[in-house]
Amino acid sequence: MSTHFVRPDVQALLDMLNAQPGPKMHELSATEARGMMTVMGAMAEGELGDLAVVRDLSIPGPAGAIPARLYDARENRGAGPAMVFYHGGGFVIGDLDIYGPYCAEVSRQLDMPVISIDYRLAPEHRFPAAAVDCEAATRWIAGSPAELGLEVTGLVTSGDSAGGNLTIVTTMALRDNPAAVPVLVQHPIYPVVTDSDDWQSMRDFADGFLLTKDSMDYFHAAYAADANDYRGAPIKFSQEGMPPSLVTTASLDPLRDQGLAYVEALKAAGVPVQHRSADGNIHGHITLRKGIPSSKEDVAGNLTALKAMLAEVMADA
Repeated sequence: MSTHFVRPDVQALLDMLNAQPGPKMHELSATEARGMMTVMGAMAEGELGDLAVVRDLSIPGPAGAIPARLYDARENRGAGPAMVFYHGGGFVIGDLDIYGPYCAEVSRQLDMPVISIDYRLAPEHRFPAAAVDCEAATRWIAGSPAELGLEVTGLVTSGDSAGGNLTIVTTMALRDNPAAVPVLVQHPIYPVVTDSDDWQSMRDFADGFLLTKDSMDYFHAAYAADANDYRGAPIKFSQEGMPPSLVTTASLDPLRDQGLAYVEALKAAGVPVQHRSADGNIHGHITLRKGIPSSKEDVAGNLTALKAMLAEVMADA
């Protein structure tokens, strides 16, 4: 049996989590699973920190108002790009609060407003509800409405896990039917690009590395995505014409290999792409920075690469 490099701080968190008694996430109701993620975030994620603006928004969507939250390191900001962030959680769990510290850090490091989208969750709202909300919210932001209070000149789309899927499929939607301003760069983080579990990484890390195969099966069943729809399995559809992309994976993640396959799909389509691997780290690490202190370096490295990629795109515009 092959052994995999695990960072000491990752191993310490895994040892603690794997020793916890009680039911696993896939054995819980959606409401209970959401509560478990909230507790995990409070325990393992960092603080919000200083930020000039943290403001709730209500975005008109096709099924009603979509809650969102604006993070900005500056009180007053001129025209420029903005990040639209779609949180992870298997389309079932996750919320604005859990991802607040990460979004605040992005705004500080990129010196850019970040708008986090609180899309509808499964199983109450199955596929394609999340994708529909994210596309609608992103188009609204692109239009620089008065309620946003920003003049947006371009978009950076980003999200992790299920939010990585939503990053890709929203970017695909805006590629095919452009919004008021373009997507300049996309940054999917350990994304879900298919419901297939036939990956070596899924076999290697099926249990014991936070995200499990059982949890993925639970999420897939709740969201019930259509694999014949680009929003359900974006890797099956052309990536030609996508913007420059920064894709992050983690070496101990069941989703690692599908993220790597997505990198290859972008390359095959002629899309400029950079790949960053968090070696020795697990799925979910961008919101585990207190529990896994070395994850701060992963996040900082990602954002440094993203900032350089964005600067290059804007210089060429």
